[in-house]
Amino acid sequence: MCARPIELCPLPPSERYEHWMRVALEQARAAALAGEVPVGAVVVRGEELLAQAHERKIELSDPTAHAEVLALRAAARAYGDWRLEDCALFVTLEPCPMCAGAILLARVPLVVYGAPNLKFGAVTTHIELFAYPRWNHSVQHVGGILAEECGELLRNFFVERRRHEE
Repeated sequence: MCARPIELCPLPPSERYEHWMRVALEQARAAALAGEVPVGAVVVRGEELLAQAHERKIELSDPTAHAEVLALRAAARAYGDWRLEDCALFVTLEPCPMCAGAILLARVPLVVYGAPNLKFGAVTTHIELFAYPRWNHSVQHVGGILAEECGELLRNFFVERRRHEE
């Protein structure tokens, strides 16, 4: 576990998780409006929003421009340290292996996600990257927060994309 406990806000976890997931959903909607896959992420420390981001792979021509990676980068700059040991990351889609690795390397102790990632899920769906016992850091995770809303946004995006490709 991390060296320092996460500073929690006065809200109970379920309300806190839903609050920050709604902020991440706003980012996911911004991604969809920009023609990007609608994934949004936020990094918080206690009650403070350190960073928020959405998918920007197309805009930046960068395969690593996932919402989580961009949010972690911005949070590290705002925090002044690459170690985000008392922060939490909220993301609308279960992290892929690359993002799960970045989360581990940033020492984030808590990840809360919305919808399962049926193609590349690396938290519970396909592999359990956070469960590997030999890492020098562990990550707690909670999945399924506003999962239906997060999943619906993704489904609708791809239905529209396919409709325009026909």
